Amino acid sequence: MSHSTSHAAPAGGTTGSDVPRSRVIVASLIGTSIEFYDFYAYATAAVSVFPLIFFHNAQNDESTALLLSMATFGAAFVGRPLGAILFGHLGDRVGRKATLIGALLAMGIATFLIGLLPTYFQIGLWAPAMLTILRFCQGLGLGGEWSGAALLATEYAKDGKRAQAAMWPQLGAPIGFLLANGLFLLLVRGFGHDSTNPDLGGDFLTWVWRVPFLLSIVMVAVGLYVRVRLEETPVFQRALEDDTRVKAPLGEVFKRNWWELILGTFVMYATYVLFYLMTTWILSYAIGKTQNGMLGVKYADFLVLQLVGILFFAAFVPVSGWLADRFGRKPTLLVVSGLMVVFGLSFGAWLSPAAMGQGDALNVPSMLAFLAVGMALMGLTFGPMSAVLPELFPTNTRYTGSGIAYNVSSIIGAAVTPFLAGWLVKEFGVATVGWYLAITSVITMAALALSPETRHADLHEVTSARERRAAAR
Repeated sequence: MSHSTSHAAPAGGTTGSDVPRSRVIVASLIGTSIEFYDFYAYATAAVSVFPLIFFHNAQNDESTALLLSMATFGAAFVGRPLGAILFGHLGDRVGRKATLIGALLAMGIATFLIGLLPTYFQIGLWAPAMLTILRFCQGLGLGGEWSGAALLATEYAKDGKRAQAAMWPQLGAPIGFLLANGLFLLLVRGFGHDSTNPDLGGDFLTWVWRVPFLLSIVMVAVGLYVRVRLEETPVFQRALEDDTRVKAPLGEVFKRNWWELILGTFVMYATYVLFYLMTTWILSYAIGKTQNGMLGVKYADFLVLQLVGILFFAAFVPVSGWLADRFGRKPTLLVVSGLMVVFGLSFGAWLSPAAMGQGDALNVPSMLAFLAVGMALMGLTFGPMSAVLPELFPTNTRYTGSGIAYNVSSIIGAAVTPFLAGWLVKEFGVATVGWYLAITSVITMAALALSPETRHADLHEVTSARERRAAAR
């Protein structure tokens, strides 16, 4: 393997291309929007539907049924790093375009099949087993999707504007949330589903819940059309011309970039914790029964508040890209992580049933303010990640390295978060959920402090910044 490039590359790490910028934006955005739509559809159903129809044998203890459903939610996070390895190998060896198409198909087909599954009432324990397998396959696809979309955006970016270009795939998260949960809200309202008094024989729990999963196949078809018309990124094209690819990207990244893997994993850690606290856990806490120490809000009513809150997520993703390009990745993320510590420490005073109110007495302005602050912080911390993680790794292992870091972080930061937060509320009260967020944010700040500033990294390099510093000594 060569450790230097044969071309002079600009500091921004891009080459000329005839591909319209708008096509790159749409291709990177539409895939992640579809992927996150699929993921959120499952997350919403895992809280409000699956405990009732896939874990009915645990209904004598509703908290146990919810925890079992959250455990299947976490199965995807086991599949995600495996997907990062599989699709990362293909992305670093075969190319970004073909790999992105494969990841999209894996996620989309698994989601469609969830909409066809029989329930516990029809086939017993086989139902949750099959649900878990398909959830795993969802994670497999998402494990390859995000890093590919991030590379697509960054490897086409203009000099000095890489974080702003890389924010486009990040916008897929709030867009997917709005699509999935907006559709669920329309269906819940339209068919009169009441989460506080669910009718197991009603239309919603019999067949309507399947609609968001089945409709995903239409979105996948649109995504495939856009991506098939895409060309290979100029950075990967140069790697082909220079013959700098490696035969085994996985082995190479663990051998040469193990430190970057560790840093990337923990740089992303608190972002994942905040993400799933503000989307999955807060929904379960809000609609949970008051006798279990939760707020007892109707599902449809709270979903409206979440949909308003997610607008702050979407609004602050572009802001984060501008800040990361203007002031650097490290300073921006260190400040945001510090604010996340403060936010976490406020949970007890903000979210306790005594302060927030329960059921129809919920303090709606206070809950909206909580969601707005949390989602704004989510946009600020999530936005730069599609630039930060790829920039840590050299060209020939970038897909594999960034994908593994992103998805291993999903295991430690996201897979256990809804489950652990639910347990913390049950055993110790809601304030401890905020302490959990604060502690993880401090860990992320430590990883950021140890990380290099990558704003001016050359994406054509086939050695990491750490290796270049060692060679210069």
